[in-house]
Amino acid sequence: MIKELLQMASAFITKLKTMTAILVMAMLTPMSLAEKDHDTAQRLRESGDILPLEKILASIRTDYPGKVLEVELERKSGRMVYEIEILSKQGIVYELYVDAATAKILKSKIDD
Repeated sequence: MIKELLQMASAFITKLKTMTAILVMAMLTPMSLAEKDHDTAQRLRESGDILPLEKILASIRTDYPGKVLEVELERKSGRMVYEIEILSKQGIVYELYVDAATAKILKSKIDD
């Protein structure tokens, strides 16, 4: 009986350690990823591989005026692409995929 209790206690402690590690990782990951993304974007912008976000936004404002909700910089099909969500004055959310090197809109869709 004592042996069974010790095994149960050991299993509980192992699960608790695992849960604690997962919680700590979850709390730290978003900040680390955000810092990494920012550093990557800054390096690519300084090297001339991508345009500054300000230029990208200025180039799409004519066709897609509104409030910028979210911007992500991602590698898609071998190129860097800004994924931009814009809320129009009519309440429509547009999701745009813009080539980060040329500011060309690759794809646009209405977000559900």
